[in-house]
Amino acid sequence: MRRSLIILLFFGFTSQLLYGQDEGIARTDTLGSGKKLQAVVVPIVFSTPETGFGLGAGAQLFFLRKSNIYNSRLSNVFTNVIFTVNKQFILDIKPQIYFNKGDFFLDGAYKYKVYPNQFWGIGYDTPESNNEVYDMTSTELRVALLKRLPPKLNFGFEFVYQNHEVTDTEEGGLLESGEILGSERAIISGLGVIFNLDSRDQLEAPKSGYLVQMNARFSSEVWGATSSFNKYIADLRAYFPVSERGTFAAQIYNENSFGEVPFQGMSWYGGGDRARGYFKGRFIDNHMYVVQAEYRHQIAPRWSAAGFALMGEVSSFPRDYLNDIKPSFGGGIRFKIIKNQNTLVRLDMAFGKDGSSGFYFGVNEAF
Repeated sequence: MRRSLIILLFFGFTSQLLYGQDEGIARTDTLGSGKKLQAVVVPIVFSTPETGFGLGAGAQLFFLRKSNIYNSRLSNVFTNVIFTVNKQFILDIKPQIYFNKGDFFLDGAYKYKVYPNQFWGIGYDTPESNNEVYDMTSTELRVALLKRLPPKLNFGFEFVYQNHEVTDTEEGGLLESGEILGSERAIISGLGVIFNLDSRDQLEAPKSGYLVQMNARFSSEVWGATSSFNKYIADLRAYFPVSERGTFAAQIYNENSFGEVPFQGMSWYGGGDRARGYFKGRFIDNHMYVVQAEYRHQIAPRWSAAGFALMGEVSSFPRDYLNDIKPSFGGGIRFKIIKNQNTLVRLDMAFGKDGSSGFYFGVNEAF
């Protein structure tokens, strides 16, 4: 309750700053003689089941003269730095750059984490008694280049590199035994193929349109990986305006991995985006699906509320998808940081199975 109060106070304090300046906590939109850049900077105060209480700062830099003319999206770079009471440190950098007026799209992500975490083993029914703590330092890089295929299709290739080093484990635990692939170190490295059909009206908080995205990733020892495996991802989203202020959103997400998969490369159920209400990594396995729906309603020019429900599961084989369904439900509030940009901050509370629950603070909608 104390953590939730801190988050709510943050929303109140932030809204006063934002309304007082009318253009965000910090903004820069000039370079030289004309407007070229616009920056949004916001302090981050949050609590999630994975991190506990955390502090940090986030910034999104928009390039006003590098846009996709086909859907009016701006090139941007999103960055955040986070420290938590669990002694976790996270640095995120996510560039999204359009070239040739949107005919080419560079989508990237860099993440560095010093991340004490929890582990329960592999499978959909791991007992709570398995819980152990471990420390891991990770460097993750993803670079994708997509070509627009008129009118709404995009096709391209990506390179993925992840270096996960487990630096400390519990004595007598599953990871210390060395029986779990990746229990000491895992390097995931290889190429991928991306195909998507994207008709969303915006990326941050879509109100209409569809996203159909397929990824195939191939991690190989040829590229320096510690083991070889393939991962296939399907992400299907739809957005329907149901009134002047209301939007219904739905998502079907599926992951399937085949080969020698380290636990870091498996599907992790939970977290603030795909399975709110569960600790991210409480259940881990080779295959996962999540089906979620959300209703979003604008209650003021820059405020909106949302309610959501979801279900999903991990399994060793897709045929076991219905063995132990894990549902959750919840709701939250959103605040639009700047009037003429769609970037928003959101606070959600979710309740899952067997008393699982969590608060989630994030930037932009979960999906």
